[in-house]
Amino acid sequence: MDIKGILENLPHRYPFVLVDRVLELEPNVRILAQKNVSYNEPYFPGHFPVHPVMPGVLIMEALAQAAGLLSFKSMEAAPDKNLVYYFVGIDNCRFKKPVVPGDVLMLDVRVQRVSRGIWKYEAKALVDGNVVALADLMCTAREV
Repeated sequence: MDIKGILENLPHRYPFVLVDRVLELEPNVRILAQKNVSYNEPYFPGHFPVHPVMPGVLIMEALAQAAGLLSFKSMEAAPDKNLVYYFVGIDNCRFKKPVVPGDVLMLDVRVQRVSRGIWKYEAKALVDGNVVALADLMCTAREV
């Protein structure tokens, strides 16, 4: 899935779209997506000017956006003005290495279970095959 498909399946828009491409997607099972980390990201001038590092919360948000794509495709639904996908929980979050401009962040998200509309995922962010962050995420789609 290219950026056009991503924008059709996520409600996020610039500067908050944190998924650039979907490489693999198996509904109800797994997604492998990519975020190209560029020095032009709006947060780098302040985090940190001398040693730019992608904020950990944005790595988690990128994983949650990948999870949202997986869920919408699994539900055969798309976000609209009446349906919002909320990030509702995070457990076991760990950051292993900093993510810097020039890195290609791979977002590997797997469905653990779906119960009462809450999706639980095992999520890993990798750079060059090395885990840089991991967490168990929980998300849900709700009508607004």
